[in-house]
Amino acid sequence: MQDRETQVITPELIVSAQNYTEYRAMIDELLAQNKTTGNNHSESYLEYAKMNVQRMNRWDKTAKVSEELAKIVTSITAPQVWLVITEGWCGDAAQTIPFMAKLADLNPLIELKLVLRDENPELMDAYLTEGARSIPVLIAWTADLSKELFVWGPKPEFLKNRLKAYKLDPQNITSKEFADGTHLWYARDKNKALAEELTPLIASTL
Repeated sequence: MQDRETQVITPELIVSAQNYTEYRAMIDELLAQNKTTGNNHSESYLEYAKMNVQRMNRWDKTAKVSEELAKIVTSITAPQVWLVITEGWCGDAAQTIPFMAKLADLNPLIELKLVLRDENPELMDAYLTEGARSIPVLIAWTADLSKELFVWGPKPEFLKNRLKAYKLDPQNITSKEFADGTHLWYARDKNKALAEELTPLIASTL
């Protein structure tokens, strides 16, 4: 694994990364060509990407930031870069990135940028989750990239534990049923768990 001290996150990477609007436009453009991000353009991956557009559209309209968290985000006084490793077909990314975007929109000092996992293997391998290239991963840095502030991902703790339990004992639940349960949980949770986990991380940067 790449030692983070050798810093795979460079100014050049940040400049080349997309903002949220550009990321959404890229996904739409690829879908118009019957493609998604990465190299797998199978029907199943295209369906994932289409569903994710619907999920992001829904969260763009309905996601709410609590007064407590908004106060913390707006209290940031030094510029930060929030870099997200993602892919258009990733369900967890679609469920969480719109909320991150809403947080970043609250403070002009936060620059939210997105990069694709499969185009940046060295970066991804510096932020593995238990050895896996799990996404999304949100990495916050000072604007000059001299200090990593926090890392979050690839999903809320409840879902991490749920996945671990499923891998140990699927209990005759199919992978599709498991995935459907995950997205039902996101819909019911309404970003509350994500907000609770991000609150102390963001507060630690003040």
